[in-house]
Amino acid sequence: MSQTKYLTAKDIMTPHVKSVPQSWTMQKFADFLSKNDISGSPVADADGNLVGIATLKDIAEFHFNSISSDYESEMDEEEIREARRLRMMIFEGLSKVPVEVGDIMTPIVFSVAEQASIKEVAELMMEEHLHRVFVKSGEELTGIITTYDLLKVIVEEVASP
Repeated sequence: MSQTKYLTAKDIMTPHVKSVPQSWTMQKFADFLSKNDISGSPVADADGNLVGIATLKDIAEFHFNSISSDYESEMDEEEIREARRLRMMIFEGLSKVPVEVGDIMTPIVFSVAEQASIKEVAELMMEEHLHRVFVKSGEELTGIITTYDLLKVIVEEVASP
């Protein structure tokens, strides 16, 4: 019989997840992700409470949204030039104001208990279209499970005789 059936979130999670303060600048956060070779991190408020998650995708979307527009298809050449000039002025102004992690994070945090079955974890991740879910013991953050962790379980199951 399959051992996978009895695995829990605690069995497959990556423990010791570091959260980042929501007051960190986006640049400091990007450096943290790069140095730790990760794509996202939980975000905590000043009291250490989990308040969201921020990812590389959030950084990319912030930059893309600050320069992208669908309105240009409805403008004439002069209006397009003026809109681009105004957008550049706004973008230059924004670059002088530090953007904080709290400004780009997703304020929804999905988590499971350490005792949750991996089936429950996988179902939650599929239902909510998540790439990562946090693991808690009571209110304490104890780990993280990513799609990679679930894939490792599948590979180990297939490799087992």
